[in-house]
Amino acid sequence: MIEGTDWAALSHAYGAAEDTPLRLVQLLDEDPEVQAGALGMLDMSVLHQESLYSATAPAALYVAAVLNDPRTMASHDDHAAWDDRPRPLRAALLEWLGQIADSAAYGETTGEEDGNEPGVTDAVRAVRGLICDAVLPHLLASDPTVREAALTATAALLQSPALAGRIPETTGILRRPASQNTDRRERAATILAIGAWGDDTSNWLADPDPAIRACAALSPACADNPEATRTILHALLEPATIDSWFLEPTTTDPWAGNPLPHIEGRLRHALLAAAIDRATDFEELLPAALASVPYCSNGTITEDWGPLLAAAFPSGYDPGTDLTPAQHGYLAALVDRDVCWRFTHLIAPWFDDVGLPADRNAVRALLPRPQTQQQGERMGDQSTGPGRNTARFE
Repeated sequence: MIEGTDWAALSHAYGAAEDTPLRLVQLLDEDPEVQAGALGMLDMSVLHQESLYSATAPAALYVAAVLNDPRTMASHDDHAAWDDRPRPLRAALLEWLGQIADSAAYGETTGEEDGNEPGVTDAVRAVRGLICDAVLPHLLASDPTVREAALTATAALLQSPALAGRIPETTGILRRPASQNTDRRERAATILAIGAWGDDTSNWLADPDPAIRACAALSPACADNPEATRTILHALLEPATIDSWFLEPTTTDPWAGNPLPHIEGRLRHALLAAAIDRATDFEELLPAALASVPYCSNGTITEDWGPLLAAAFPSGYDPGTDLTPAQHGYLAALVDRDVCWRFTHLIAPWFDDVGLPADRNAVRALLPRPQTQQQGERMGDQSTGPGRNTARFE
């Protein structure tokens, strides 16, 4: 690959790619620090800020070809600028190949412009099959960081429509480890990947681990499975428990933990979105909606109480129609939550969409008082009226 490529005719982010062969050779240096430096330079040059160059495809093919070299198992805590965990170079190389594949997939099915030079992206897409051949065996590696990186790279590669035929083979490789592995996060990541590829995950709905059951239930193949919907709704009754399953980034601490693959945002919010899509009506959603209120704020409306408001009023709020008990109960809970009503410009669009006022007191005024309270007020009026004895007796 190195000797048969005219590197001077190729380019990367900093010009001609004549220095790329040296960096590739240094990946197999005996010194882990040299290896780490080489990968860092490659990342900055042939994958600069996720852009692709004419030198990217041959560099990726070289990396794929040397993945099995024993020297790639040298451990270092700075193999990649994006991850300082101590791990083998092989894991960092797999993750890097996945990032290249992810960049190549951009706009492939939507027609969006990727901003790369003409022909560059197509050249990378053309070699994804060869890269996939090199990556798949590492899904069963003995080192967990290598397995994790291989799964990430595989998921990026299988975004390619041309590689869709590899999905059954890949899920076949992953199913046994997903059932036998004892690491919760690795199992969850594997099952989420299998589900995202459209394969059936219903066998894990009976798993003894509730986190695994919830991840299995998220699979699109389980969208019409009542047991999966019940699993999600039951999990949502305890939001704090969901948040304890995995260390995930949060709005306040975006560097905490790692996001789960194939999940946009936090797992709890992904489960809530699935519940909203699958529930037959808002009455079915109400227990989960009420359980989520203590975790809502004006900053989370996009992820939780905004979509729930839309689900509570699917046809919009009609001032001439009484609120249903479920609508009343949910609005009453939100009215009692102070942090939901700060900076109302953040929440106004959601209220506008359903025809509700984005004002706390105005929403409170829409809530009829309980009948027992009304009766008590009438009795109080009678007992304290003109000429009546208002003395209290113990």
